[in-house]
Amino acid sequence: MSDLPDELPSDPAELRVFAAALLDRCARLERLLKLAKDAQFGRSSEKLDADQLQLVLEDIEEAVAALEAAEDRGNPRTCEKRTAERKANRGQLPEHLPRIIETLMPAATCCPSCKGDLFEIGHDESQRLDVVPAQYRVIVTRRPKLACRACHGVILQHAAPERLIRGGLPTERLVAHVIDAKYHWHLPLYRQAQMLETHGIALDRSTLAFWVGYAAQELKPLWHRLRQLLLASSKLCVDETPAPVLDPGRGRTKTGYFWALSRDDRPWAGPDPPGVVYAYAPGRGAVHGLRLLEGYRGIIHCDGYQAYKTMTRETRADALSGTLAFCWSHLRRQFVKIEREAAPAPAPVAREALARIAQLYAVEKALRGRSASERCAGRQAHARPLATALKQWFEAKLDHLAGKSDTAKALRYALRHWDGLTLYLDDGRIEMDTNAVERAMRPIKLNAKNSLFAGCDEGAENWALLASLIETCKLNGVSAEHWLADVLAKLVNGWPAAQLDELLPWASTYTMHTHDPRLAA
Repeated sequence: MSDLPDELPSDPAELRVFAAALLDRCARLERLLKLAKDAQFGRSSEKLDADQLQLVLEDIEEAVAALEAAEDRGNPRTCEKRTAERKANRGQLPEHLPRIIETLMPAATCCPSCKGDLFEIGHDESQRLDVVPAQYRVIVTRRPKLACRACHGVILQHAAPERLIRGGLPTERLVAHVIDAKYHWHLPLYRQAQMLETHGIALDRSTLAFWVGYAAQELKPLWHRLRQLLLASSKLCVDETPAPVLDPGRGRTKTGYFWALSRDDRPWAGPDPPGVVYAYAPGRGAVHGLRLLEGYRGIIHCDGYQAYKTMTRETRADALSGTLAFCWSHLRRQFVKIEREAAPAPAPVAREALARIAQLYAVEKALRGRSASERCAGRQAHARPLATALKQWFEAKLDHLAGKSDTAKALRYALRHWDGLTLYLDDGRIEMDTNAVERAMRPIKLNAKNSLFAGCDEGAENWALLASLIETCKLNGVSAEHWLADVLAKLVNGWPAAQLDELLPWASTYTMHTHDPRLAA
């Protein structure tokens, strides 16, 4: 709420009007604040997920802005104060953005008294962020035919350039734009077709889908190479999430799964760049995980899902020789759920478990960014005693709880997975949780919400392929759209298969803030 004006109205009627307006604003802000609190801190069954919460907060912030705009119109003094605050708090615009200088000169440039010429003694300058709407253009490629007047039959002409889609309309840059809009910004193709129509460009959704599928096939070798490099890593995070897929035979959707392999060694300054590979499978059983992780021998960071244990079971002929490191975040969530569902009644065991786990996370936060050896030494000195005491406490509390209670189940889960949960204490490369791969799963879930379902198994496979490349671009701070346009152009012009590593996202110079010179008019 803004501060009171320096002078309140002296007239009783004006003062009543002022007080009524102030009370009305307070009531509106209190209602909006309650909405925000309910959305973020409400009961678990009523709590919104992260994406829905963002939408709620957007609406609330817009409503507050509308209130301030109405006040600014009616109170010039308040408007001046807020204008000064906006100028002080808005920060600097990025230097890489082009600047368009607009000079506003007075209508008269001579002295109003003596009529002499005026000269500049200084200037005031302000900056505002502007946008040039997307502009579609037609590239006309002319290939003149040159003939010799003296020599019969001599005709020279430049060879036709290779295209991603021969005989098709789009440039590689346009196809990259469509892919980026769908898999980076989660804009389904039918909406993109509607947006093109507003520019007078009539393109059916099926045409856009053909472009995307054609490009996916061209980019497939990069997906295979990315997966190959990730499987050569010493440690990988693995996760899976359901994805609805249309089942044409039954006229409804079936449940498929996206599996993800994630490598992110930035917390310990590892030598390998971050990357993520998605793969579609019709189920989430061990057989699908084994197919994705075939031959892997490193550390598999995962949750306690049984399929991962099955994949490493020594009795299996096709078992992986990898070691499972389990996730503290999954354990912590069980205690969070217990405490929330018990409210307003106390849940002392769950609360103390959360406090003890928080101590382990505090040690980890202090070690973040250090080398693997430093993290290992710090964990041994500070986290190991805490973990040992926590296990003893779990065992002691389990003896005093009802065997079928949720708290007892959480304690048994912790003790059953204890070796995998504490594996990170002896290896500075391992994280405490699988949050890295869970973050990588969020774009998949958001795209699923916007697209509702994949049209077929093959479409889900293309989705996984293209999402892998785009998310790896994002992890490495690379502009996915510029990278896709560049790589597609190189691939269709016969880029050597032996040099695919030079095309991978982390080798690109198209960073998020780099201007692509080819986009200049």
